[in-house]
Amino acid sequence: MQAFLSQFFESEHISAWAALDIRDTRTTRPYLLDRLDFTPKTAILFLAPYYAGDTENLSRYAAPRDYHLYMKDLFARFSSALSAYAQDLHAAGFSDHSPIDERDAAARAGLGLLGDNGLIINERYGSFVFIGEILTDAPPAACGAVTPTAPRRCAGCGACRAACPSGILRGESDKCLSAITQQKAPLSDDEIALVRRANTAWGCDDCQSACPHNQKAIREGSAMTPIPFFQEKRITRITPALLSDMTAADFAARAFSFRGRAVLERNLAILYPEDKTKQIEA
Repeated sequence: MQAFLSQFFESEHISAWAALDIRDTRTTRPYLLDRLDFTPKTAILFLAPYYAGDTENLSRYAAPRDYHLYMKDLFARFSSALSAYAQDLHAAGFSDHSPIDERDAAARAGLGLLGDNGLIINERYGSFVFIGEILTDAPPAACGAVTPTAPRRCAGCGACRAACPSGILRGESDKCLSAITQQKAPLSDDEIALVRRANTAWGCDDCQSACPHNQKAIREGSAMTPIPFFQEKRITRITPALLSDMTAADFAARAFSFRGRAVLERNLAILYPEDKTKQIEA
């Protein structure tokens, strides 16, 4: 099984992965486990790097197509490969909405540090990674499960806290700028000013940009993703015209679509008040 996993992740251009006994993870959404038609014994954690260059007015993770689409296809490929390898084994993939604390599990599996900004920081890719996990009823030993270690934290240099535009990392606010740009409720005058000052239509990368680990990974080139999905069909700057020209299908394939067009139109109207696009109160 371990050789099968190594071959699969190599074929997916994923180098950062490790298996844990499911008992060494922390369950946060037990109802997701209850929905499975098998009893998982092993959690296979992996990091999917997404950095493929910088962006202008949206978070780097939102430049390619929605990573949920990537994860869905990867899990389908894994299921197909697993069925061919051993029909008596079962697996289910998760990312973002997971039954376990995936950041804690990834850190316990040795895939990275826990940053002060709440992100996992991998030695090679920095924090420009998506965490995914595959739960399976294959025995931990067969999967090459590692002995978990206590999660390690970053050095706490303070760069991310100092760079945080909303101040949430300094305890000065209860909202991060990324959450503000995704907010459906009308923005306050202060929030509008913050969006305009930060020049962001979607998300915020300031804490990541300031992180010395990320700066080193970008400078040395190791942050660059080897995964084709994240290299293709990238948008580095969103404008009212670009959004207007997007078909429903094109829009739905983007990470910024899950809050609806109105939220993005509102943010763009803040950034481009001279455009005919009207500010819409979502």
